[in-house]
Amino acid sequence: MSKKKENKPEEQDEKDLEKNSEELTEQEGKPEAAENADGENDGTAEELRKKDEEIAKIKDQLMRNMAEYDNYRKRTSRERMELEPEITAKIVAEFLTVADSLERALSVECADENFKKGVQMIYDSFMETLGKLGVEQIAADGDFDPAFHQAVQQVQAEEGQESGQIASTFQKGYKIGNKVLRFAMVAVVA
Repeated sequence: MSKKKENKPEEQDEKDLEKNSEELTEQEGKPEAAENADGENDGTAEELRKKDEEIAKIKDQLMRNMAEYDNYRKRTSRERMELEPEITAKIVAEFLTVADSLERALSVECADENFKKGVQMIYDSFMETLGKLGVEQIAADGDFDPAFHQAVQQVQAEEGQESGQIASTFQKGYKIGNKVLRFAMVAVVA
């Protein structure tokens, strides 16, 4: 029996707690009723609620702006990475005429060997720089490949030549990776 007497006050406390929590829940659902019941906090509770809404709106705007900026940063970075090879290819293509001029200068007879040696050094340095940029010469011997060669002339087959092979090269071709900067101009065996 003593256990029943001890349980009654605990049960009463639980009932009181439930009743209080129900009242609080009802008041939270109806803030005006709670304010009117207090009487003191009419204006401040309403102001707090408005400020909380304003803060939530500003936080939402801030999060959206941060996400937008992050997307913009990623997009511009990706576009820059995609444009870099295109820009390099366009600039290098303009310098290929310099390589052609240096090759022509090397093929001409020259009385001054030191002068020719200097031109050779310039040409080697220039080609090394192009190599650092990823520029490669297109092979201009073997079979004709329309992806890399431009046939400007057909010649009759001589001994040891087969149809479709490159007979001679008029202008060297260059590429960066798989992108052709300039097709090799060749004569093809008919």
